[in-house]
Amino acid sequence: MKGTHSQAASPKGSDLAVAALPRHHSPLVSLARRTSRRLWQLDGEKLCAEAQRRTGLADFGDPPVQPALSILLNSLEQEADLHPLGRMLMRIHLRDLLETRLRLAEAWKGKREALETRAIEKPVFVVGTPRSGSTFLHELLAEDPGHRAPRVWEVMFPVGAPQGGERDRNRRIRKAETCLWWFRRLAPEADAVYPMRARTPHECVAIHSYTFLSEEFVSTCRIPAYEAFLKSADLDPAYLWQKRFLQHLDLDCPGRRWVLKSPDHVCGLEGLFSVFPDARIVQTHRNPLEVLKSSADLTRVLRGLYGPSGDLEETRAQEAKTLAERTERFLQFRDLHPELAGRFIDVNYAPLVANPMASLRRIYEQLNSPLNEAVAERMQRLAASRSRYRGRRASSEPGGLNLNSSTEAGIFERYCLRFGLSSHEKAVSP
Repeated sequence: MKGTHSQAASPKGSDLAVAALPRHHSPLVSLARRTSRRLWQLDGEKLCAEAQRRTGLADFGDPPVQPALSILLNSLEQEADLHPLGRMLMRIHLRDLLETRLRLAEAWKGKREALETRAIEKPVFVVGTPRSGSTFLHELLAEDPGHRAPRVWEVMFPVGAPQGGERDRNRRIRKAETCLWWFRRLAPEADAVYPMRARTPHECVAIHSYTFLSEEFVSTCRIPAYEAFLKSADLDPAYLWQKRFLQHLDLDCPGRRWVLKSPDHVCGLEGLFSVFPDARIVQTHRNPLEVLKSSADLTRVLRGLYGPSGDLEETRAQEAKTLAERTERFLQFRDLHPELAGRFIDVNYAPLVANPMASLRRIYEQLNSPLNEAVAERMQRLAASRSRYRGRRASSEPGGLNLNSSTEAGIFERYCLRFGLSSHEKAVSP
């Protein structure tokens, strides 16, 4: 999913009374926006100071939160046109990220030696274009007891009480469930597309959000300046942070192979292999023309939680451009690094959903890992229960992007030819 922590999705009732005003332009709405700017300022120094005051801690650790935080905040203020509810939720979310950074930095100070001993060996990263089955595949791989996937609750609340234990673990799970319950109330359409729960596997984009070098913010707000910054940024710090974060989680459950997932890894393969040189990439593929409508609709739902959802056709056109840039970027990476060819396992969407176990057996074979029958049965049960992957998907139905010119229709041609994807489908205007 175009990730969101949902930590900000549990506002107080008094705040909602102000924030839930009508979103159309009127004197009342203009007054509410001005009031919300005063109440919930997006100021980096003030946010950092408030997080430090609330936690009683001072050190945010590495990597530095600046300049990424300031660039993000400036872009949110100048470009996102946040409505009162969105401004409040974003401010709470950013403050929560800073507070967790402080708590993690403090926890890691006394565990440096233990953390360094946790080797993250041959992690598997599931990547792919949106709506290409990567979430489905990630969940199936996470069914293997020999695999370890970060769960939503432990990414949202990674720092437990000093004594830890089962009671503390359950407390954090309940806290995550509460936040997600609020998120479903505020954005029910998003939940219909991507039903995230406290115990399900989470995406790496949410881990990267702690560094403020994350596509999460681009997917939830229209912030071109920050998006441009992110495209040119060195993402090694985000992957170094992710490695330490996984080592932290690994202290409680060592000895298993990490299985990770995010569509946004296609933009950070240089940093990924720099930090995880023995990584394996399982890349899912699907003709982007089949999924532009679904992907763009999800973007509009998420952005509508924070600001204007935007014009439908404009959003879909931007989504097409973004997907084209991403496919070209990872194609160039793979062409430039033939020595890494053996690290990639390509999985096409149609055979994955038609026969999940056949795809999984091929993946395990290429990973040189045994797939015993007990694990296969667990995966088969999960696959059978995922009815949304059987039959026609919403994203395959008529009502896609209006791509009439040969230039527009051909933007994904190289990608489709490379991976044997059908390219005859024409998305039509709604």
